[in-house]
Amino acid sequence: MLAQQNIRHLSLPELENYFTTIGQPKFRVKQVHEWLWQKHAHSFDDMTNLSKDLRNKLAAEFTLPALQVETVQNSEDGTIKSRFKTSDNHLIEGVLIPTEARKTACVSSQIGCSLSCKFCATGYMERRRNLNYDEIYDQVVLINQQSEAAYQKKLSNIVFMGMGEPLLNYKNVLKAIERISADDGLAMSPKRITVSTAGVAKQIKQLGDDKVKFKLALSLHAANDKKRNEIMPINESNNISVLIEALNHFYKQTGNEITFEYILFQNFNDSQKDAEELIKIYRQVPADLVNIIEYNPIDAFKFHKPDEDTIDAFMTILEKNRVNARLRRSRGKDIDAACGQLANKG
Repeated sequence: MLAQQNIRHLSLPELENYFTTIGQPKFRVKQVHEWLWQKHAHSFDDMTNLSKDLRNKLAAEFTLPALQVETVQNSEDGTIKSRFKTSDNHLIEGVLIPTEARKTACVSSQIGCSLSCKFCATGYMERRRNLNYDEIYDQVVLINQQSEAAYQKKLSNIVFMGMGEPLLNYKNVLKAIERISADDGLAMSPKRITVSTAGVAKQIKQLGDDKVKFKLALSLHAANDKKRNEIMPINESNNISVLIEALNHFYKQTGNEITFEYILFQNFNDSQKDAEELIKIYRQVPADLVNIIEYNPIDAFKFHKPDEDTIDAFMTILEKNRVNARLRRSRGKDIDAACGQLANKG
């Protein structure tokens, strides 16, 4: 017996063809498509404008796996972290980060991660599998519902900065963004979406060739190869000069915004020399912004956050050299929801 196909993995023409073969009128296709992508049905029984016979037939021939919210944690600063369960019982995390100006969803792209970045809790987890595009889409839908319930506002932004390396799940991430930005999906502008990568040069170039419309962030975190190799093993095969070339290709092809992410670690990458090396990289790429990020401790990694004077001195060097830099204060630290802390704890 053939395994049932996930109905959301059918393209619109395939769905139309299926309904033609079972003798259903064309308007049924539109109804079902709306339930799948706009009304967010979690089962065929939810599709109340279809006959019971048709719902039963669809349930017999297709699956409709949907992400479920397993637990929710609320931070003192308003951040909401959710643990989601997939239909095959894996767990992932997503975060709603609210500010006055924005309501941002931080979403995951993989179950676990294979890159082993030393400062990231997810990097110590085994990579189980890639998330399907409909599972990524569900995360956004569920976090948007939380935003509307808690803040009476829809999501304004999405960042792919949760669990996993988005560019190692290339097709599903792009397909999810296509659905999120589609008029018959969530209709969010891709200019409000940022994909963050630890630095997969080949795929960064591919993003350029594919003329994507979303923003790109590079998790740099060290401004020379020796230090970056220590904390990000991917640098051994994707070093800084290779990444600079890939980012320039991406920008030349798309003109899209590029951001550098740089976590400050005490006595590791927070000196004047480190700042000067970061400035050199910044000047080789048409980057819009350098996000300087507070380090959020994890049990497995024995680095610390620099003191405020060191952070201020680092920022001053960047600003004096006309680097567009912003210090990003972490949100949701008390519930392990901040940058680098997602690991299905709590």
